[in-house]
Amino acid sequence: MARGKPDLAALEARIGHVFKDKALLRWALTHVSAATQRPDSYERLEFLGDRVLGLAVAHMIFESFADESEGVLSRRLAALVRKETCAEVSESWAIGPYIRLGEGEAQTGGRKKRAILGDICEAIIGAVFLDGGAEAAEAVVRAAFGPKMHEAGRSLRDAKTALQEWAQARRLAPPRYRLVTRSGPDHAPSFELAVEIEGFEAAVGAGASKRIAEQAAAAAFMAREGVQE
Repeated sequence: MARGKPDLAALEARIGHVFKDKALLRWALTHVSAATQRPDSYERLEFLGDRVLGLAVAHMIFESFADESEGVLSRRLAALVRKETCAEVSESWAIGPYIRLGEGEAQTGGRKKRAILGDICEAIIGAVFLDGGAEAAEAVVRAAFGPKMHEAGRSLRDAKTALQEWAQARRLAPPRYRLVTRSGPDHAPSFELAVEIEGFEAAVGAGASKRIAEQAAAAAFMAREGVQE
């Protein structure tokens, strides 16, 4: 094995799928900062994998929670397919050393950025789908996400949803999210957003996307005010 090029076989073993076409796995691990052109990055596979993940998780929870209503199933689905959970799966696969990054992104800790880890998890699922079909992709999803269905303390709501429901229960206006700053290059932006609820001090969160920053701001607000998810 060449220095600086980890053996893909070890990663395949953790994912639970041996690729017939190794190029698909390499594609799923290629960040836009390392791509010759944008289509060469994992973004298209991420798009596909997001849909494959949603269907596989929906099938899994439909079977596992036969007595639950559509509303509860929907919350379970949202909790399992959100980027934060995908990032946890990538961490369990230990994909950091395998990610192909441009020099600038690598120097700024791209291998540990949860936004990138979440995206690559979905891209890998998309790659498995293309390489082995729906059955292979669902097997990978069940192995990685199945145990998380029953983890104690895992919230069925994301922070934004929990905060909005908290505000509604108190007859407050819905939370408003405001962009504070945007920094960094186009391939690795950083956002800082504030969440505002009338009568309360704003709370600020940061992340590699507006969505992640909004979630962080909502979580910061709830932590400060003692709101339970």
